[in-house]
Amino acid sequence: MAMIPSFFGNSRSSSSSVFDPFSSFELPSSSLISRDNSAFVNTRIDWKETPEAHVFEADLPGLKKEEVKVEVEDDRVLHISGERNVEKEDKNGTWHRVERSSGRFMRRFRLPENAKMDQIKASMENGVLTVTVPKAEVKKADVKAIEISG
Repeated sequence: MAMIPSFFGNSRSSSSSVFDPFSSFELPSSSLISRDNSAFVNTRIDWKETPEAHVFEADLPGLKKEEVKVEVEDDRVLHISGERNVEKEDKNGTWHRVERSSGRFMRRFRLPENAKMDQIKASMENGVLTVTVPKAEVKKADVKAIEISG
């Protein structure tokens, strides 16, 4: 375990962390996720950075776009959440196994300084949610030579 970079934190023990590769950030205790819904909490989300944008992709099989929320908080935190409801009990058959998870999920990601917060787009196709966060151009610092007097 010593080989895992420390910026991943102790995500195994806390279900309320914001993944932030740029700094440490803790959420207030009021935003903790109930352990009762832990079956669906571990929704896997990929975060890829391209030259133009940060792209988040989440596998959400069986969910409709109406069951998913994408929000951005004032302090540049991307909030992806939703809920998969348990199917109604079918009294005409015998259940042998129930493995598909249900319940709520919530993931939060701190966005970097170069994120264009007003241009975020989200789409959902074939059970995959894609959130695209365009990046602002990073202006290179003007370098001015200073003459050294002597």
